[in-house]
Amino acid sequence: MRIELERRARASNAFAVFSPFLALVLTLIFGGLMFWLMGKDPVATLYAFFLEPLLDVWSLHELVIKAAPLILIAVGLSICYRSNNWNIGAEGQFTIGAITGSILPVLVPEWQSPLLLPTMLVTGMIGGALYAGIPALLKTRFNTNEILTSLMLVYIAQLFLDWLVRGPWRDPQGYNFPKTISFAPEAILPELLESGRAHWAAVFAIVAAIALWFMMRFMLKGFEVSVLGQAERAGRFAGFSSKKMVWFALMLSGGLAGLAGISEVSGSIGHLQPSISPGYGFTAIIVAFLGRLNPIGIVASGLVLALTYLGGEAAQLSIGISDKISRVFQGLLLFFVLSCDTLILYRIRLVFSPSKTEADA
Repeated sequence: MRIELERRARASNAFAVFSPFLALVLTLIFGGLMFWLMGKDPVATLYAFFLEPLLDVWSLHELVIKAAPLILIAVGLSICYRSNNWNIGAEGQFTIGAITGSILPVLVPEWQSPLLLPTMLVTGMIGGALYAGIPALLKTRFNTNEILTSLMLVYIAQLFLDWLVRGPWRDPQGYNFPKTISFAPEAILPELLESGRAHWAAVFAIVAAIALWFMMRFMLKGFEVSVLGQAERAGRFAGFSSKKMVWFALMLSGGLAGLAGISEVSGSIGHLQPSISPGYGFTAIIVAFLGRLNPIGIVASGLVLALTYLGGEAAQLSIGISDKISRVFQGLLLFFVLSCDTLILYRIRLVFSPSKTEADA
């Protein structure tokens, strides 16, 4: 007996809509089972993980802070994936965006102008876009797999950041800690409300999601993305360039990842340091697929995945579980999202092989 996947004659539209919710429910069930095997009360632990962080204003602000970079990166990745270009290196583009956006406040700290912050944001986007242009160049020029090149560039970016903050950009008054000087007030993203730390990166994320939803829904460029992603040959007959789409999709996603990077450094941290991300660039891949590669759906899924970060911190303090549990939840969620998506297009079929005697007969 063997198990085969048989393609369905027609995919279920209802299952396509509800599969993210089913994946979330399955994640909660198996997460509760995991806590039970660890000797923890599943109900109390899930409450601490998913509900407790939503009960005070401070936690809600922190949820928005963590959701903003996830949404910004994921909406860019959704365009990549819908165009059949697989950018896995958003974490590196996030890091390079943070570095290039920090050039002025670190190297020219005396320049404190109202133009400083907009210039930082623009240079952060340019840095992220140019870094994403490397796998685009390698793919269009040498037919290199962008999955591998974009992923390997992540580690180059992270090591470059580590070298900068421990070497030429290290704060001479920082007691030998690996960090840059603190940004001037003019280089800090302002807070949205006085009740917490949530800053303007959340606005950037919502604007980006709405703009890309509008592009995909009403503009010719969105139609080009869909056609080339689903049938590249048909797109070429329509006059669309697959090479230009590689550049467009990768540099757009890289630019948004770079904007997320400099927004995180400017709004939440206030300086560069060796670690500026808990893995936003990789988690955003889950956010994109949980949101069905729809920019509006990504806003909701970004909040859900941000809750796993926040809930992991809360459960670590209140129950004493490892901070790695949030990664486990993210992995479970991605597994069930992809499993449910597979079952939309395929059904499981059991094939019983004939016995040796029957085969000989």
